[in-house]
Amino acid sequence: MYRSRSARSSSLREPDSRLSESDKIEGAGSWDALEWTKIDPVARSVPSGVKQFLLEAEHVIVEGYGVVLVNTDAAGTLYVTNFRLLFLSEGSRDIIAIGTIPLATIEKFQKIALKLPSGSRQPEKTVSQRLLQIIGKDMRIIVFGFRARTKQRRAVYDALLRCTRPTRLWDLYAFVGCPSRFSNTNPKVRLLNEYWRLLGMGFYQASMRAIEDGSFTLSNEWWRISSVNSNYTMSPTYPFALLLPKSISDDKVLQACTFRARCRLPSITWCDRGTGAVLARSSQPLVGLMMNMRSNADENLVAALCTQIAGEKRRKLYIADARPRKNALANGAMGGGSESSANYFQSEIVFFGIDNIHAMRESLGRLRDYLDTYGTTSSDGMSSFLRHGGWSWGGGNLSSMSASVSTLGDTGWLIHVQTVLAGSAWIAARVALESASVLVHCSDGWDRTTQLVSLASLLLDPYYRTIRGFQALVEKDWLAFGHPFSDRLGMPSISGSGNMPFELSRQASTGSLPSSPMRQGSGSSSSQAQNTSHAQNQSSPIFLQWVDCVSQLLRMYPFAFEFSSAFLVDLLDCMLSCRFGNFLCNSEKEREQAGISDACGCLWMYLAELRASEGSSHAHYNLFYDPLKHDGPLLPPAAALAPTVWPQFHLRWSCPSEAQGGEVEAECRKLTRKFSELQRAKEAAEIRLNEASVTVESLAAELRNEKLVSTSARDAVKRASKETATIKRAVQSLGFSVYFTADGDCNVGIERNPTEIPQQSICSVLTKDINGSVSHSEKADFSEPASEMEDAVSDNPLIRVCGSLCPMHTRDGECQWPNAGCAQSQSQLIGLKANFDAFDRLSIYDSYFGN
Repeated sequence: MYRSRSARSSSLREPDSRLSESDKIEGAGSWDALEWTKIDPVARSVPSGVKQFLLEAEHVIVEGYGVVLVNTDAAGTLYVTNFRLLFLSEGSRDIIAIGTIPLATIEKFQKIALKLPSGSRQPEKTVSQRLLQIIGKDMRIIVFGFRARTKQRRAVYDALLRCTRPTRLWDLYAFVGCPSRFSNTNPKVRLLNEYWRLLGMGFYQASMRAIEDGSFTLSNEWWRISSVNSNYTMSPTYPFALLLPKSISDDKVLQACTFRARCRLPSITWCDRGTGAVLARSSQPLVGLMMNMRSNADENLVAALCTQIAGEKRRKLYIADARPRKNALANGAMGGGSESSANYFQSEIVFFGIDNIHAMRESLGRLRDYLDTYGTTSSDGMSSFLRHGGWSWGGGNLSSMSASVSTLGDTGWLIHVQTVLAGSAWIAARVALESASVLVHCSDGWDRTTQLVSLASLLLDPYYRTIRGFQALVEKDWLAFGHPFSDRLGMPSISGSGNMPFELSRQASTGSLPSSPMRQGSGSSSSQAQNTSHAQNQSSPIFLQWVDCVSQLLRMYPFAFEFSSAFLVDLLDCMLSCRFGNFLCNSEKEREQAGISDACGCLWMYLAELRASEGSSHAHYNLFYDPLKHDGPLLPPAAALAPTVWPQFHLRWSCPSEAQGGEVEAECRKLTRKFSELQRAKEAAEIRLNEASVTVESLAAELRNEKLVSTSARDAVKRASKETATIKRAVQSLGFSVYFTADGDCNVGIERNPTEIPQQSICSVLTKDINGSVSHSEKADFSEPASEMEDAVSDNPLIRVCGSLCPMHTRDGECQWPNAGCAQSQSQLIGLKANFDAFDRLSIYDSYFGN
């Protein structure tokens, strides 16, 4: 992104670009190339490569080719869309952040024609640089250089005139930029939920039905929610629901409101349920020039803020006037002024001396000039170390500087921030340490008052230091109580258009600072601004200043906040861009009339979606947040209130490398993200391990079952072998020969004599079925002739015994074997029903059958 001018020699367009060969510029970013190239603008369609960078419903209005971003000396293409200025680099074809700014964030812009000495290419002529300076509300000053003798700068300039300050509210991009995607609940519902939390009734949940039927008016022993302004008839800039003392009726409230400017009567914005102390806000009282006007209703309402302390007298009341004393007195000439402690019982008046909106606007402008002058790279593309021979750093010879701001102290910005911080810390200390009630106001009660009460609430209540609580705080004290965001941002409201002057004067620099052609005050007024008085310009960075104060507290108490500095930066960017509807219009009433909550997207939902993409490791979360470390009020002493420039916001454009002041935090975040990844990997490994353990246990159970089956089978085999061996011995004891074949068959043969077992015998196969009974197969070996077998049978004494017992014998005593099948008869022939243990004890020569 940052390239030196001497090292740049690439062409403006890629080879596949839409420019012809004659349109291509040699030395894309050089001023010589810009001046000597003459290209008339032609109608071109938006390239497909640009569409990937466009948001939903965003379309290109005007485009300029061959534009140089002077800040970074980068060449590219500048697009004006209905939402922003979009600058794409010619080399990387990617967005350059400093050259891309939302249209609503542009505060001023002007054309500059700078005359410089001629270059080497055209010695006889004077070179004129065509520049366009953009001044943003987010602390950046951008300068674009255009090709000479073209109409591109005029086209971009005219588009900015039409789009940066639309005449109607509905012309803003917020009404077309995907409102349904970032939809949220009605802001009235969220305000009621916060009121109920303050009253100790957080278990209730508000709804639109409760708002419509008026059933939201709950109360506790001290305070109540009033619907006296539900139709905005009492005060159009106050919310529809007000938190008021329970002892004051709505009729007394209507009487009291007329004594305050714009009917902004004292209303409770925060309360301590433990002590009964309250923090209230209002506008200035209408006491008049002589400071002698009084209102009994107003005095009774203010007195009701001081509830009785248990066992003691009534608590003290502090009335904090945010203005300088002289300003408060001067407002008396216009009917305003400040209270008198004599008219309010047990009260004390304190002036904080905070300047008005015009002083804040001018102070921020000086700070922007200072940062642009002394930054690493400025709007003229030159480092402060190279400007004026290296003497532009603070402490050197600054007499030659043209800028009116030579030191940071001259800007006055940090002094203003410190004043707001000190006032808020003082208010928080009175409430926390003395249990006193504090009423805060300024002139109208919507600028300095809002800064003080919201910052004091942030110090008092740890809930507001969380992301969710911070959202509730902003919506309650800034949005519901009517901070005029449209006027402060210079945007159109429902009642009219913005009154912010949007054009700087068309000036031609004399060239007194050749190395810094844009070194001029950004506060110079235009012809339109000259017709607009100083007081009519109502723009002011009041909310930006408050967020700056929050960042100072975050720096002092890094463990007390759930959100980080990056969250605050994104919040400011979204607010300044007007991309969402939360900060449009000047009051809750105007936003309801315009239907903002239904027609526009919600900023909080957008930020929540960003955080959801990375979870707790997102940059919006503060890594060091410890809710137990600071679970009570934060009461910074005066010595600690020493604000510094906010690097993440103020320095991000002028000093981009130094803006990364949170490098340690970024490194910790990286380590935390890596630890989270390792933690997730560990959890996944544990899940796989558990699954593997279950599988192993299942396999082990199956193996045990298989072992049991195998053991049972082995035992059965052993029993069968034992039975077989017993049967074999029993059969052999009867004079039979038993042997087994290779296929497992059992053969039994009859011996020829008791002492000699024939080698060839009549055999039968014995098998044992599953019930243990023995069966005989009909397999037999008849290898010997029948006559020989008959002789063997007649000579064998066992045959004779067999004949006497065998029922198959004929009456003549003739044996019918083998025709009778006596070998297949039941075991009574051979004694198979005998005791097997007895068979085990028999010898082959023992006589089983006796005499």
